[in-house]
Amino acid sequence: MKNLIKQVFHSPKFVAGFTIFAAMLLLIIFYPIFVKDDPLKMIGGLFNKPGKYISVSDVVQTTSVDLKIDSSAAKLKSLTTEEKQSMSDWLVKFGNVKKSDVNIKDVAALVKLWTANYSTTADQVGLLYAEKQQYMRLNDKINKLMNSGDVYLATKNDKGELEAKDPINPQAFVNTKDIINTKTFVLGTDNFGRDVLTELVAAMGTSLRIGLVAGTIATLVGLLMGLLAGYLGGTLDDFILFITNIFTVIPSFILLVLISFSIGQSARGVMLTATIIGLTSWPWTTRSVRSQVISLRNRDHVNLSKLSGHSLSRIILTDILPYVASYVVMAFILQISTGILAEAQLSMLGLGPATTKVSTLGLMMNWAMQYKAPLTGAWWAFLPVILAITLISFSLNLMNTGLDQVFNPQLRD
Repeated sequence: MKNLIKQVFHSPKFVAGFTIFAAMLLLIIFYPIFVKDDPLKMIGGLFNKPGKYISVSDVVQTTSVDLKIDSSAAKLKSLTTEEKQSMSDWLVKFGNVKKSDVNIKDVAALVKLWTANYSTTADQVGLLYAEKQQYMRLNDKINKLMNSGDVYLATKNDKGELEAKDPINPQAFVNTKDIINTKTFVLGTDNFGRDVLTELVAAMGTSLRIGLVAGTIATLVGLLMGLLAGYLGGTLDDFILFITNIFTVIPSFILLVLISFSIGQSARGVMLTATIIGLTSWPWTTRSVRSQVISLRNRDHVNLSKLSGHSLSRIILTDILPYVASYVVMAFILQISTGILAEAQLSMLGLGPATTKVSTLGLMMNWAMQYKAPLTGAWWAFLPVILAITLISFSLNLMNTGLDQVFNPQLRD
């Protein structure tokens, strides 16, 4: 056994896949220990961007310091590359500015040129009305950034009336470490205002559980039917092969969709979904195990056990199963990956687990699509989910390939 384990961990592909999978497993285990928030707790807004959020009230009440920083210049950095290019084009075409004098990388100089030369009354021959309106909106944005006006804080006096204090100095800053109420959303929030990272870690755990349950059921059913069909042969073999061929001809995903739809949304839980996936994924395992057993059932050690009067169960468990065990392990790994992908596909169609207590990777994708996250640019709501599914499947397939190289003599270097 030790020698076998050494051979397995000498496979670069297996080690790479195992490392990725182990890292994700450790994240699933240890993240909830340090972050004990409810993964489905709605604490944010609709598709809030990733970043650190601080209490505005705490900022106002925190002692500030004056820094010699031009805050208006920093605001100008919010201008997009397209907007700066539009400014450059207008200045050259209608502002009588030489192209060599315009540098869109120097925002301050570009804005200075713009304020000095832009005019709505300028002769803008060739521009459509919509384009003129676009330039006017851009000019309003620039003026707002540069001339935001004084901001005042108001407090109630003895009469209960609001009384304005001195305006806030635009060069006044506060140290974020002095802010008591802060919240960091590493991956932002989803369409329900939930922390995507916390939800993603919990969803990975649920999807892995679905994959494990589905993979276990599919592997056990396929192994049992393959062992019986391959060893006993005859009528039982014909019957099992007939049932297997029926399930093989009909695509398993179609069966999965039909069964999930017929069960109804109210009854579809996480474990029931995993069970359905497992009960529709066993045929190829059955066929593969059966072909392996057929090649083993007439071996000398098996015939010797028959002559010794050993029982059917003992022959299968001690003389046949050990020889197909390596293949069964590889099939189990692939079945886990298949189960996770099948759940994601079902959930994308709205036929996944119907639950408000846990999330899965497929459900997160479904929610992101329903609320049009790709169209609104909320990449953090779906891209990390796709990456998680890809990494899990990739790591499991790498592990399977590495095991195949170890156990299959034809693939050994």
